[in-house]
Amino acid sequence: MVDGLAEHFELTVLGRNIEGGVIVSQSLSGTAKVIRGPGSRVAFAACVLRYLLSHGSSMDFVLVQGYGLAALAANLVCRLKCLPSAMLVCSPVELYYRCRQKNPQPGKEFRTYELFTLVILARLNAILGNLYVTLSEHLSALVRSHGARQVVLLPLYGVDTGVFAPSIHRSVFRSRLGLPAEGSIIFFSSRTAPEKDSHSVLLSLAALRRRGYDVWLLHRSGGFESLLDMAGSLNVADRVLASDAVDPREDLADLYRASDVCVQASHAEGLGFSVLEAMACGVPVVASAVGGLLETVMEPETGWRFAPGDALALADKIEDVIKHPREASERALRGREMVIQRYDQAMVFRRFSELVERETSAIRTKP
Repeated sequence: MVDGLAEHFELTVLGRNIEGGVIVSQSLSGTAKVIRGPGSRVAFAACVLRYLLSHGSSMDFVLVQGYGLAALAANLVCRLKCLPSAMLVCSPVELYYRCRQKNPQPGKEFRTYELFTLVILARLNAILGNLYVTLSEHLSALVRSHGARQVVLLPLYGVDTGVFAPSIHRSVFRSRLGLPAEGSIIFFSSRTAPEKDSHSVLLSLAALRRRGYDVWLLHRSGGFESLLDMAGSLNVADRVLASDAVDPREDLADLYRASDVCVQASHAEGLGFSVLEAMACGVPVVASAVGGLLETVMEPETGWRFAPGDALALADKIEDVIKHPREASERALRGREMVIQRYDQAMVFRRFSELVERETSAIRTKP
């Protein structure tokens, strides 16, 4: 995201300092000024408020991620200064939060007052904000339910269909990455979080093993240690190949190309870039029938779908992919064509640049 914006704009990034995390996870090919704000959400919102009040006059456009407290601070200043802005909505925050009720994890417990706060912030941002940029029709409908007036569907950051491209040499990538030469590899790249349902993925792995399939689960994402702990409790740890996230521009595509199927098991999902990247690489996709995934993973056209939380149904779909490789390949290639037409990165950033130009021109020409 930051890299793409830096290629098109003179970019300043104001990011919240999260303990154990980084604001920008990879080195940038473009140039961007990165400013580290405080870790507390309240303190960071205050930092956004102060920064925009003092530096807003030197900016042409403000893009704020989400519709939380920092977005509220940004929208307030932008309204006061008549500064064009947009809220980029990548995930259904309150829907993600509700997943904590049924799937709590350490440090991610459900609290009613926190959900109420998220709902109130969503409504206030709809009142103060001018423009929403959403990744999917699902997210567009969500922000309209908040009271949004102007919504543009534009799936930033898109998929680099040159980097994420098919290859017939799966064995070469497995050897290069030190992955098993035999068996079927299931790629699950989602972070470990209540809404991503790692538990069902592991249960499906166990079910496939009981059916006699030689399968492996490949996982490269933050929080992989907790996934390994969960795998141990289900007696499938010996079949899980997990480590930290990799550079999405250089290493991620090879992981898709080494895999036989990509799985997204979310209980809620804004769009789901993982399945789009897999499709772009010509890899079959199995995904839960929720949110933005319903707009991209269409059975029998571009992939396989299952009811969220149904681990046995997920195992059935993965088994179908393994047993019918020709059909799997055809669906994956149709998926790639869809990604090229609707989610290509160059096209997406060009459309966003045109949107920014329209918004800034409208402000400049106001009497």
